[in-house]
Amino acid sequence: MEEVLRFLGMTGLAHLTAGQAAMLVIGLLFLYAAIIKRYEPLVLLPIGFGIILGNLPLAGLMRPPSDGAVGGLLYYLFQGVWLAIFPPLIFLGIGALTDFGPLIARPGTLMLGAAAQFGIFFAYLGALGMGFLPPEAASIGIIGGADGPTAIFLTTKLAPHLLGPISVAAYSYIGLVPLIQPPIVRALTTPEERAVVMEQMRTVSKRERILFPIVVTIVVGLLVPNSLSLIGMLMLGNLFRESGVVRRFARTSENEIANIATIFLGVTIGASASAETFFTPRFLGILLLGLVAFIVSTVSGILFGKLVYRLSGGKVNPLIGAAGVSAVPEAARVAQHIGQEANPRNFLLMHAMGPNVAGVIGSAVAAGVFLAIFG
Repeated sequence: MEEVLRFLGMTGLAHLTAGQAAMLVIGLLFLYAAIIKRYEPLVLLPIGFGIILGNLPLAGLMRPPSDGAVGGLLYYLFQGVWLAIFPPLIFLGIGALTDFGPLIARPGTLMLGAAAQFGIFFAYLGALGMGFLPPEAASIGIIGGADGPTAIFLTTKLAPHLLGPISVAAYSYIGLVPLIQPPIVRALTTPEERAVVMEQMRTVSKRERILFPIVVTIVVGLLVPNSLSLIGMLMLGNLFRESGVVRRFARTSENEIANIATIFLGVTIGASASAETFFTPRFLGILLLGLVAFIVSTVSGILFGKLVYRLSGGKVNPLIGAAGVSAVPEAARVAQHIGQEANPRNFLLMHAMGPNVAGVIGSAVAAGVFLAIFG
């Protein structure tokens, strides 16, 4: 009986705290959202399982090495996050997957993507008002761009102690784009505006497609060099895609590299979300500010879209303004879905992809600006 009791005392169940139990429930909710509701499963599933792995007592998967003892498995994988390696690799995959043609065909949509970044700076000011230090406020504000890799990249540089809460908050709101955006979009647009059918875009030449990533890399590198590790990898992946001479590189970037980086990033970010860092007033403040930032970004994108609608004489559907947040391609799909509700002949996906990919560039540039100021 003494041996049995001693064994029971060595189990994780005997050391499970109320906070860890609550984090296990949160991890299960992430898995439910990913598997049952199919909200961003490629991200929410590894994060949810990582939360479970990181909060099971005595497992020590995130334990750092000490006194000659080897650290936990996830501790070493986490170095890819800590050293800002995984986010640029994910951007490489995004670039290989993304068609920048809509943005090249309608360069004016770059302004829609820029307008949808307003939530970043709104949340930054709000975080300062709540007592966060400027580097912390910048890391929280970038949640408004709805770009998980960029949020992680900036937070590792400016506020690594907030990495768990910020990354989980950012990816949570990205996963909830189909729930958060539609009511905002419907409230700010009229049925007539949502039903606007946009003209077919011009054909983009192969030369334009090849020159675009090269020119953007040089321009951004000269103006905002601190964002080049993200923008550079994004454009390199796109150049793999558009050049047509390295198809194996393009396939590897969009499949193996992006998938491996996403798995390791998601699991280790989830595992870093400990009960000690989550159940605090600061974390609740981060959640609130992140939500406000995302809502403000959506609102500012829609309002600018309505302005463009007026200036174009009703030729531009304002729904594409909501796609200016960086959640690719979920925000563009939301615009397409709502547009088809209003008019079954409405096909907005490719039109919305212009502001959508512009938002990716915009959030990375905003991160570079913050890094230049506070890094």
